[in-house]
Amino acid sequence: MGLCFPCPGESAPASPDPEEKRAKLAEAAERRQREAASRGILDVHSVEEKRRKKEKLEKQTASAGPQTEGGLRWTVS
Repeated sequence: MGLCFPCPGESAPASPDPEEKRAKLAEAAERRQREAASRGILDVHSVEEKRRKKEKLEKQTASAGPQTEGGLRWTVS
């Protein structure tokens, strides 16, 4: 009834290997990050596609160089 120690005939449960424990903790942390990133998103695939398209567009505009013509013009009188 409420004993804190194991019976004398039983051995203490084996503690997990530190490397194994560390790997499990890292896996759990990665899983939590994935779940948090997709929280509230119904279609994760479409969001990833939109993000890729946006990055591709940004790379294209950055590689095109500065645009000197076009854009807004204003004069001060």
